Amino acid sequence: MDAMSTVPPKPTYISDQLEDNLRELHLIYHKCHDIHIHTFNIGQTTKAFVIYVEGLIDLELLNKDVLTPLINEPEAEWNYTVKDLSALVSISNITETVSMDELTSHLSCGCVGLFIQGVPTCFALGLAKWEKRAINEPSAESVVRGPREGFTETLPINTSMLRRKIKSPAMKMIAYTIGTHTQTTVIVVYMEGIARDSLIEEVHQRISDIRIDGILESGYIEGLIEDSPFSPFPQIQVTERPDVVCAALLEGKISILVDGTPFALIAPATLFSMLQSPEDYYQRFIIGTLIRWMRYVFFFTTLLLPSLYIAILTFHQEMVPTSLLLSIAKSREDIPFPALVEALLMEISFEALREAGVRLPKQVGAAVSIVGALVIGQAATSAGLVSAPMVMVVAITGVASFMMPQYATGIALRMLRFPIMFLSGMLGLLGLMLGFIVIVIHLCSLRSLGVPYLQPLAPMKGSELKDVLVRAPIWSMRRRPLFTAGTNPIRQPKGQKPDHPEGNDAHDRKR
Repeated sequence: MDAMSTVPPKPTYISDQLEDNLRELHLIYHKCHDIHIHTFNIGQTTKAFVIYVEGLIDLELLNKDVLTPLINEPEAEWNYTVKDLSALVSISNITETVSMDELTSHLSCGCVGLFIQGVPTCFALGLAKWEKRAINEPSAESVVRGPREGFTETLPINTSMLRRKIKSPAMKMIAYTIGTHTQTTVIVVYMEGIARDSLIEEVHQRISDIRIDGILESGYIEGLIEDSPFSPFPQIQVTERPDVVCAALLEGKISILVDGTPFALIAPATLFSMLQSPEDYYQRFIIGTLIRWMRYVFFFTTLLLPSLYIAILTFHQEMVPTSLLLSIAKSREDIPFPALVEALLMEISFEALREAGVRLPKQVGAAVSIVGALVIGQAATSAGLVSAPMVMVVAITGVASFMMPQYATGIALRMLRFPIMFLSGMLGLLGLMLGFIVIVIHLCSLRSLGVPYLQPLAPMKGSELKDVLVRAPIWSMRRRPLFTAGTNPIRQPKGQKPDHPEGNDAHDRKR
């Protein structure tokens, strides 16, 4: 879908003649089965009609609160303004439109258009009602301890969940309409007085420059505003959890909500924010730190373990203890392939099974992926195509990849694993180190809305490492990240003690 740079046509203005408006609407909505037009009389002589989209409005409210009062209205002197209409019908959301373009936009959002003979405007009545998905726990971001609610595809519900958690009027929501045909509502959310003005302006500029036919999911926005689209690493965090968005807003970050999708965007993002789980902050800080370190270890395991195994078996057998080397050699004596081909065979099979498990129906997907991995691994070992140690290495690598909280980060590691395996198969540990150095250099050059991707490790910000290398206690994290909340970095001023039911002495004892 290419960006569009065509000049929009001039708007068609609404006429005061009912027949002209009917003719124009029939031309606009030609061959549109879901568009309904109902004509009637206000009182005895004044002609009028309503137009709406089937399935987007509440028909019961339309009949009871709009049509019945208007049809039963006696011949009276009123000027057909929004004020007069509000006094007659039981609808609070009434907007006056002067062009057909505005009207079509309102109709697509669930409004009813009311045309009256002799009035050169149309009244858009807010009667929206459509089927909505219930609020459920996000399946991809489940936690043991924490809120059980996730975003839905309905934008007002998503914004209300944020407003329920952050009640301050400092949380601002700026709406944009993007997409020539879809007219999708996109909302930028930030905390005024906390988020940097430069970040807010950068997001505003990038979203305002989007020219496209339609936005169907937040992935469109992500691909259009990210800094390095050809990088395998995601530069914008994606989440379905309102608590994650609220925590990011309080750090000075900016969130982007898109109508029609439960996935919200958070920017700027860093590599370390991609490796953090919301549960890190809900558990005790010692447990959160241990789990975070385990996640870091499995990050490198996912990326480097198969390559390390290939390099050692191919070029550096002297690094393996003799007893272990003899055991591996015995398991490989009937294997016809080198370690690189063996690893590629198993890794590609594992990735295919993983993808099949995702695409298959939920009832059989998990069974197919697990049983398939067991059967194929056992069959490949029995047939002498791969060795048992290689099956273990691939299994450990696969389990390690499931430790990544962000699905996009796990995909990036799975992609980068293959070129490092080729380098290790050709150059040994030298190739592994070269591949790793190239990845580190690339990460150092990445930016997310201009913020370094390895912040606060590179460039080094020692005061902010308490939420990177460890998960420090909540009471000790007094400052927000400087790269997002430079205007108001103080989270809790030093020496200021929160209210405690037992008094400050009890709070000091707990500290």
